[in-house]
Amino acid sequence: MMIYFDNAATTWPKPPEVMEAMRRCLEEVGANPGRSGHKMSLAAGKIVDEARKSIAALFNIKDSDRVIFTLNATDALNMAIKGSLNAGDHVITSSMEHNSVTRPLYGLRERIEVTKVQCAEDGTLDPGDIKKAIRANTRVIVLTHASNVTGTVMPVKEVGELARSAGIIFILDAAQTAGLLDIDVEKMNVDLLAAPGHKGLMGPPGTGILYVGERAKVRPWREGGTGSKSIVAGQPDILPEKYESGTLNSVGIAGLGAGVNFVRRIGTSKILEHELALAKRFIEGARRIPGIKIFGPLDGNHRAPVISFQLQGKDTGAVGGALDHWYNIACRAGLHCAPDAHRTLGTLETKLVRFSFSYFNKLEEVEFALQCLRDVKGRDLSQFSGSGCNC
Repeated sequence: MMIYFDNAATTWPKPPEVMEAMRRCLEEVGANPGRSGHKMSLAAGKIVDEARKSIAALFNIKDSDRVIFTLNATDALNMAIKGSLNAGDHVITSSMEHNSVTRPLYGLRERIEVTKVQCAEDGTLDPGDIKKAIRANTRVIVLTHASNVTGTVMPVKEVGELARSAGIIFILDAAQTAGLLDIDVEKMNVDLLAAPGHKGLMGPPGTGILYVGERAKVRPWREGGTGSKSIVAGQPDILPEKYESGTLNSVGIAGLGAGVNFVRRIGTSKILEHELALAKRFIEGARRIPGIKIFGPLDGNHRAPVISFQLQGKDTGAVGGALDHWYNIACRAGLHCAPDAHRTLGTLETKLVRFSFSYFNKLEEVEFALQCLRDVKGRDLSQFSGSGCNC
């Protein structure tokens, strides 16, 4: 049986109610939401509206119409970043960001200025360094909530306060924390929140959200049919239609709504407690295995349940390949689409193996994985050289 430790990429398995909601949407509704006045279209619209309200409740978003459905967190971050910046603007970010932040900023490099605040070797960030980087033309601060490589949790509340006091838009990448850590957009002073549906929110792939706060002035990413104000030549200025052109993924949104309701029913604190217990046990066990080096904070209670490591003398891709083929353990070996984070850690060339846990993983799976690593340490992995995902 597969042991799945790649939840930082996509959570698996999903709660049964997610599949049931998607099946029901396809078989019993199936119509285009918000486009027609017949019963099926209205039912589809209700599914979308209820999912929007559940998401708003999870993040303490006062107006659910400010929850915009996207393809994923990357799509949401592109909307937030490119829709908020103008020529001559200055942006502050960190050296632990995912490519979903660094690449959109790189694409705007001829029009904007970017300051990447250097994080410590364990990925931690000093909010004071953010404050020092603020300029007269600083328009945006964009920050990951937790690193997808080390699990390092960033000082979001402190950075949000800095941004708000300076009149700067704060964009939060919650790819690794939505559905896991407590996120309150009001208390954290978050103006734009990007989150994937397919990770901690337990929804299907191809779903995500962007919260657009009142202070954020984001240009529309897409234009076209919205099902409302069709006589208007330009894009309607009302939410959520302003940012939701074209037919929504109602089947995926039905699954996402069910996933969010699962998270709300169990509670993020209970989910986090379980996943951190697994992470803590893995760290404790791995530190007793000679040759294993863990990156990021070693205190399992002050991180997201994402752990990356190296096995001395072993090729990273080969370790991932051996775990998959010999022991049926799914993990991720490589750069994790976060080369800046690996530069910060000094692992750009060697790369890392990543284990990431979910609510559905069990302690005995962690114990088995630790035993497998003890075994891998003493075995020839040459047959797996060049295997695994090194991206």
